Amino acid sequence: MSSARPGVTARPVANLVEELSKLPGIGPKTATRLAYHILRDSRQNAAQLAEAILDVKDRIVLCSVCFNFSEQNPCPVCSDPTREAAICVVEEPLDVQALDRTGQFRGRYHVLHGAISPIDGIGPGRLKIAELIERVKEEKPNEVILATNLDIPGDATATYLHRLLVPLGVTVSRPATGLPAGGDLEYADEVTLGRALSGRRVL
Repeated sequence: MSSARPGVTARPVANLVEELSKLPGIGPKTATRLAYHILRDSRQNAAQLAEAILDVKDRIVLCSVCFNFSEQNPCPVCSDPTREAAICVVEEPLDVQALDRTGQFRGRYHVLHGAISPIDGIGPGRLKIAELIERVKEEKPNEVILATNLDIPGDATATYLHRLLVPLGVTVSRPATGLPAGGDLEYADEVTLGRALSGRRVL
């Protein structure tokens, strides 16, 4: 619920606060501060913000190979012939950015777009798991790294994938050291992530 009261706040401002508060991590107070910042800012800057949002919606697509967000299909990583024959499986697109910045992994990625969580009604069928299995069969990578988050849904997803991947004859590993239990990859620093990748263990 928006903190901007319609009787006190102009309706366009209240509407903006309501829309901003729908963003993840943005509560009513932060949404109100952002709305008033936009209101005080120049029309040109507001137009640039609106244009950038629409540009993202119009030009960004899912890579048909790894399912990361990209401006081209296949994405630059999947199209790069110099990448190693390994696949790093992550939950979200932000995880790809975090891991690639470490410089410890030069293979390709596969984005599941979530993790198995029965309590939230998320089963394997809602993730890009079937596409991963088909990809492994086709590409025959020398290793699949299960870099899902180290929490209950992430561990459940890694365990499920491990059971599917091992019969395919591929080496399956998981980042071992440096990552705190219950932590999200996108919030870990590059050094920690790099150590986790270099110290991964075979499952």
